[in-house]
Amino acid sequence: MDKNSIHPARLWRPLKDNQVQCLLCSHFCVIKPGARGKCGVRENRPEDGKGALFTLVYGLPAAVNVDPVEKKPLYHFLPGTRTFSLGTMGCNLSCTFCQNASLSQPPRLGSRITGHLASPADLVAAALESGSKSVAYTYSEPTVFFELVEDTARLARARGLKNILVTNGFMSPDCLEAFGPDSPAEPGLIQAANVDLKAFTEAFYQVRCGARLAPVLANLKHMRRLGWWLEVTTLLIPGLNDAPEELKDMAAFIAAELGPDTPWHLSRFHPDYKLTDRPVTPHATLLAAREAGRAAGLRFVYIGNASGPGFGDTLCPDCKAVVLGREGFQAALGGLSSGACAACGLALPGVWD
Repeated sequence: MDKNSIHPARLWRPLKDNQVQCLLCSHFCVIKPGARGKCGVRENRPEDGKGALFTLVYGLPAAVNVDPVEKKPLYHFLPGTRTFSLGTMGCNLSCTFCQNASLSQPPRLGSRITGHLASPADLVAAALESGSKSVAYTYSEPTVFFELVEDTARLARARGLKNILVTNGFMSPDCLEAFGPDSPAEPGLIQAANVDLKAFTEAFYQVRCGARLAPVLANLKHMRRLGWWLEVTTLLIPGLNDAPEELKDMAAFIAAELGPDTPWHLSRFHPDYKLTDRPVTPHATLLAAREAGRAAGLRFVYIGNASGPGFGDTLCPDCKAVVLGREGFQAALGGLSSGACAACGLALPGVWD
């Protein structure tokens, strides 16, 4: 950890005995002097005899890449463009199946925090130089590097770049409001999000993630009210979150509360981190989940981390023409014309320009 990455934190309040309460995510950690929150990257460093919360990862990205926006995954937001993607170490969840555990989990376990110093201005300059159309806060959990996201997103917006959150959705309402519209006349800092809805039971979230489901569901609805473009991803883990009734209930929630035009990405599980006793998700499970989504009224259900006919294609809901064909993370845009189906003219939901 570089001393230059230590920065006053936002969204917290002082408590008695030099303690502080972090208000950034739905853990609402009460942190004693010298201790850190559950994320491992926010520390109470008392000043002038009072508790004071600091972030340890400001300007310290540990992963920076230029990715296709489809990799986030976002299929209805600036398809075919690149997004400048960054993340620091740390996470507020402890998922046993984490696919980025080397980045997200070490601070939670007391390991050294590493990264490369880069200011928000440095990151935005690099994003513009790369030809990206957006900046994505991703890889670990952007909630825990909120200050870096907020400052970078504000500069990026001023330079004409869009901002994307790839998140577990366990932030606090105050955090969402900070990212939301600044005023009725001013757009918010965040324009799009992909939220990982990991399961649809409290037991799964408590046992497998060290979190709770209810705040995630509330935040998904909150994001919709803020006007962000929203897509949802679920990693289907055999025997843990793939029961037909659970998938039916999850699809019904997305359709009813977020809207039938909300894209749902069903991702194939591969054993990772601490969860290595489960097999790869069978194709039959992925197909059954897709049918559950369609039966609930969802118009755009995708299958990821697996190859199959049409798994990533966007079909016109009316004429069924392939509007966007996808192979891996590459999108063929020939069926899209000014945000509409080139075959029948139906306007498609999304952000296309």
